[in-house]
Amino acid sequence: MSLPSVLKSAWAKPVVHLLCLAPLLFLIGSAFADALGANPVEKLTHESGQWTLRLLLVTLALSPLRQWTGTAAWIRFRRMVGLYTYFYCCCHFAIWFIADHSLDLGDMLEDVIKRPYITLGFSAFVLLLPLAITSNQAMIRRLGRNWKALHQLVYAILLLAVLHFLWLVKADYLEPTIYAIIGVVLLLHRVGPMKRFNLKSFTAAR
Repeated sequence: MSLPSVLKSAWAKPVVHLLCLAPLLFLIGSAFADALGANPVEKLTHESGQWTLRLLLVTLALSPLRQWTGTAAWIRFRRMVGLYTYFYCCCHFAIWFIADHSLDLGDMLEDVIKRPYITLGFSAFVLLLPLAITSNQAMIRRLGRNWKALHQLVYAILLLAVLHFLWLVKADYLEPTIYAIIGVVLLLHRVGPMKRFNLKSFTAAR
């Protein structure tokens, strides 16, 4: 079965749903098994944050994959993965808000103002909200050309999320650096020569 056929199949979206839910199910299972380590709240906070960033990168990678492989069906999953990105971001925020601030809005806002890396993360969370709200077809039709302009906020969100992660870590910068490099490659695809790159054409040329 060819790649386009797999991506267009009826079971492709359910599989993607399961893949996106897998990290959450794993964390829930680990919590019930008391396998989250010495600081379960910190583990849940970090894992939900990292999966937010990973899924954001996957969402941004789908358009380049369409271009590079010449297979338009990748776009079928962009809205779904984007909404899962927001879901994990909400989980990340909720864990931090409940565990660190006991749902005290004033204390939370004070933390946002005083701690720069939290300012960055909170800004990314706020910017994701209008993208999630306007991800349906009705909003796309209503906003028209403004929809695309609004959704370009995703590039600012990516920058904020990567900087949030980089600022958070104390010693091992390898993982956030890898995410930053992937993000740069995905952004360059929108503006540089990579925008015209097509894997099928490249293979045929060789």
